[in-house]
Order: sequence, then structure tokens, then C-alpha cells
Amino acid sequence: MLETPRILTTTARLFAGVRLTIPKAAIQHEMGPGLRDLHAALAEQGVAAAGPWFTHHLRVEPSGWDFEICVPVAKPIRAVGRVAMGEWPAMSVARTVHCGGFEGLGAAWGELDAWVAAQSRTRCADLFEVYVAGPEASADPSAWRTELNRPLAEAR
Repeated sequence: MLETPRILTTTARLFAGVRLTIPKAAIQHEMGPGLRDLHAALAEQGVAAAGPWFTHHLRVEPSGWDFEICVPVAKPIRAVGRVAMGEWPAMSVARTVHCGGFEGLGAAWGELDAWVAAQSRTRCADLFEVYVAGPEASADPSAWRTELNRPLAEAR
């Protein structure tokens, strides 16, 4: 289920991130270690997360993904290992929230992209998923919430 989409302008946000280029089948094996590396780097430097973690997908193709696993931070951290600093820039996005398990995200993105086209807007190739509430919050997938953000070309 999707909440009603809307178009809004984000504010710039700093994040610590781990960039991965992997086959889609490897996602379940790579996400956990990437998150652990991020949280370890933050803990080592005494920096708290400034919001829920998210992914920034730069390229999504049938063969694989090029993306960053990210944790927002209020201040820059020192790069360590595969953890680097980045910035989610201010931009115009189409945003909605997917309610349910992660297996429904592909269809949710299709619905959001169709909505963007119906608004006569042009979407960018990249996308952001913010994991507002997931398995760590509830064992019931119907309680999970993933915020979908599709950058829009005209306002970038």
C-alpha cells in the first residue's frame, strides 16, 4: 500500500555511507555488513545517527545495483575503511511511503514512477529509500514503512 504521493523540496543532509556495486542476488548478504561498518565507524568517532538509515541507488539494472548504504549524521566524520562522507543535496523529489514488506518495493516504485509521469514531471535515474520502520521495529511486515524519494530532473 502507498500513501498519496507528493512533490516537495528536500534540504541538504550529510551522511556517512558505504558504496556497493553488486548483483541483485547479493543484497541480503551485503546490506547487514555494510550497516555494521557504518554504525561501527559512527560509534568509534562518537557520532550519533541523525535519523533513519537509507539507501541511495545510483543505478538499478536487472544485472545489479550501484548504491550507497547511508546513515544521516549531524556533523562530518572521518573516512574509515569503506565508510565515506556524502551529502544528500537539496532537490525536488516525488515522495510517498510504502507500507508493508520489502518484497513490495518494486511494485511501489512502479506506482510512484507512473504517478510522476501523470504529473508531467521527468524523473532522474537515481532514487532514495528511507527505512522509517522495518524488521527492527516489528516482526509484522504490515507495520514496516519505507519512504520512497524519486528525484525530479526539472528542479535539480
